[in-house]
Amino acid sequence: MPLIPQGEVKVGTSEFRRINVALFCAGFVTFVTLYDVQPLLPLFAQEFKVSPAMASLPLSCATIALALGMLVAGSVSETLGRRKVMAGALFLTSLLAVATIFCHSFESMLLLRLLQGLVLAGVPSVAMAYLGEEMDAQAIGHAMGLYISGNAVGGMCGRIGSALLCTYVPWHSAIALVGLLSLLLSVVFLKCLPPSTNFHQRPFKLRYLFTSLYQHLHDPGLLCLYGLAFLSMGGFISLYNYIGFRLLAAPYNLSHYQVSLIFLVYLLGSFSSGVAGRLIHRFGRPFMIRLTLGVMMGGTLITLSGSLPLIVAGVGIFTCGFFSAHAIASSWVGRRALTAKAQAASLYLFAYYLGSSVSGTVGGLFWQNYGWNGVATMIALLLMAAFGVAALLLRMPVVE
Repeated sequence: MPLIPQGEVKVGTSEFRRINVALFCAGFVTFVTLYDVQPLLPLFAQEFKVSPAMASLPLSCATIALALGMLVAGSVSETLGRRKVMAGALFLTSLLAVATIFCHSFESMLLLRLLQGLVLAGVPSVAMAYLGEEMDAQAIGHAMGLYISGNAVGGMCGRIGSALLCTYVPWHSAIALVGLLSLLLSVVFLKCLPPSTNFHQRPFKLRYLFTSLYQHLHDPGLLCLYGLAFLSMGGFISLYNYIGFRLLAAPYNLSHYQVSLIFLVYLLGSFSSGVAGRLIHRFGRPFMIRLTLGVMMGGTLITLSGSLPLIVAGVGIFTCGFFSAHAIASSWVGRRALTAKAQAASLYLFAYYLGSSVSGTVGGLFWQNYGWNGVATMIALLLMAAFGVAALLLRMPVVE
């Protein structure tokens, strides 16, 4: 098969389709293994006799390890190659998920989740860098939207699948079964992803890592994008961490599996991120980022209703806004960073998962002290800050 010229993979080509299939699988495996514990947080609180904030640690410790690992993952991928790093990460996280079958204590689970977070660092920022290098300007927004669709579908399947399996098998066996599915999809990824054609290998140099990170941290536009990642993801993870506690309690009294069905709204997130990627070229990033943050705020306010259908609708609206905002901001990073794109993506995702870890646990304190009204207020405050950061970003020259 002839190689596509550097950075010129276009919409509709066979390489474009192969890349999308491969990175959809990569996003799916990443999020199915990262978030399969989220619907089980109330179960952990009950089984291990810990508070809701403590029960969130299996997710928070994985995301903080992921955040820290991504600071070096981009540089490692520039030495070993994008494809090799992503494939290794996908196979390792799948095997660690299978190894969960041997976990029978809270401490052992936390250790395994920490390791999973570290190895998963080899996927998100490297995938973003791969797309930034291989896709042309018209294709990257669409491809990023489809990659994030894989994230959304993986997150949904992990959450619903683990809760469903837990009605038949112990939680550690349920997560191990998720790991077996992930192994199969990792094979599909390896078979479909074309080799890089616009990748320039360089030896790993610690000085280069710090230099590139320093450069990106002195770009005000990138700093704003990192702030948006921290704030929007913090609100998103807080909503999903504690909506289950709310719906398990009176007056709803839903079962764990019934609560997990709320994650079906991830399908809306998958759809909306793909649509947002296309709408960028029609309406521009400035309009779209403000619109998507507004959608998230509207969804948050709707969840304050006592009506179960309205709560689900609010979660769905919020999810559409979040995945669209993430698709826009993450592709914006790839366009704004003119050099060391992997490190720029790493910093974006560091902020993204740092927001998940910090707000995901702090949200538990709001839940314990103020109930859902407290959690929703915290999310609204995060979004108000995000609007302020977006306003600063939009005063700067837009890199297209």
